[in-house]
Amino acid sequence: MLFNSVTFLGLFLPIVCTLYWLLRGQARLWLLLISSITFYGFWRIEFIPLMLGSAIMDYFLAHWIARTDNPVKRQRIMWISLGANLGILGFFKYFLFFRDSIFSVAQLLGFEPSFTTINIILPLGISFYIFQTLSYTIDVYRRDIEPETNLLRYMTFVTFYPHLVAGPIMRPDILIPQLASPAPFSAQKVREGIERILAGLFLKVVLADSIAPYVDEGFANNLLQMSAFDAWTLAFLFGFQIYFDFAGYSSIAIGSAMLMNIYVPENFRFPYVATSPREFWKRWHISLSTWIRDYVYIPLIGRYRAPGEGAWDTLSEPGEKAPDKPDVSEARRTRALFATWAIMGLWHGANWTFVVWGLYHATMVWGQRSLSRWISPPQRWIGAFVGVGVTLPLVMAAWIPFRAPDLNSTFILWSKLVNPLAYRGLSLAPNSYLVAAIITLAMFATYFVSEKLVPRIAKYPSAFLVVKSVYMTVVIAIVFIMLEVRSQFIYFQF
Repeated sequence: MLFNSVTFLGLFLPIVCTLYWLLRGQARLWLLLISSITFYGFWRIEFIPLMLGSAIMDYFLAHWIARTDNPVKRQRIMWISLGANLGILGFFKYFLFFRDSIFSVAQLLGFEPSFTTINIILPLGISFYIFQTLSYTIDVYRRDIEPETNLLRYMTFVTFYPHLVAGPIMRPDILIPQLASPAPFSAQKVREGIERILAGLFLKVVLADSIAPYVDEGFANNLLQMSAFDAWTLAFLFGFQIYFDFAGYSSIAIGSAMLMNIYVPENFRFPYVATSPREFWKRWHISLSTWIRDYVYIPLIGRYRAPGEGAWDTLSEPGEKAPDKPDVSEARRTRALFATWAIMGLWHGANWTFVVWGLYHATMVWGQRSLSRWISPPQRWIGAFVGVGVTLPLVMAAWIPFRAPDLNSTFILWSKLVNPLAYRGLSLAPNSYLVAAIITLAMFATYFVSEKLVPRIAKYPSAFLVVKSVYMTVVIAIVFIMLEVRSQFIYFQF
């Protein structure tokens, strides 16, 4: 079921939210669990047992870990969870990728391996719910949380439909307490939830789906004949498309939960105004970047949090360190950084283009770390201007391997960007350049209005009400006119 479908907006969401406020106690949990399974089953019903089986396995493994005091045995049980979950993810998402990669290497060495053709369908949202159950088991292992004793509540946490398919990735210590002690009805939260849903629909159906044809047409052209201007335009257009698409999904998810007065954390905070690669990943797909930080990067550098210690900034500058922890060598931090980003890339897809995308971001973060030793930041406004001017094109260029069909296409487009002789000629549809330029300017204008003007206007309730009423009227009208399922959300494939 798609968030931008009439089935979800006109039937599923109103019915579920209405029943949620009419029911109490365990009945609410049953409602959420059954509705979430129904929501998922609209895609492919045969993968429901896989999702439920993975969740139930971790439920019992977590209890086994909690009852065990022997450190070695606890670790072995933890490895069972890791092995089983990553095995499931690896089979469905990476088996064919690694098999084909191995066979390609064998052919280069002169061998001609044969294999039986098989077709593996990637279950919807598998990367998200596997990460979610893993974080639960790991947190119990670290003694950060106690295992949930109510199986129904735990299953509702795993399958909760707003974030089930594409996040935000919910931590157990955020969602489970809200399910255990539901917040009371709030008309204000319902209003805010509707506003967030409308904003998300605007990002998806009005912006992302309108940009998509320009991106698809551009990447379908002969890339060798493109100019550097064409390559930059495609990079910016896809960067905006995936941002509006995924931020739109996250906004609808947050708003859908808000209708039931359930808090889901923000996943995006104007990422393209970031002044550095480090700041970009504090603004983009926040739930994933913090998950990778806590469960991949920190263990790779040999840091293990004490219960209740909380996380620290793993993108910190060389002079910064975790509290009360010994320094980690720069070489180890660098190895961990690149390994983490390679894993981050593979998480996004079984293709070497995603690995290159991850290593590209690792290089940017490493470069920032290295340069920060020698370059002091200039005055505040100058530093922000220069930072955005450098970070934005670097981040947009990173989207080329994310969207390109293969590595050859990626390197063709990247070579255009660094070739001074390629900066001549235009081969894309004329509107492509105009759309890219207008959206870039509109993005900064929106950020300025949202962060600077709105807080000031909010001090004057009457004026704020008028401005907000006009804004919502325009948004509702445009969404109503353009609402149709033209494409699924991009992150459904991950």
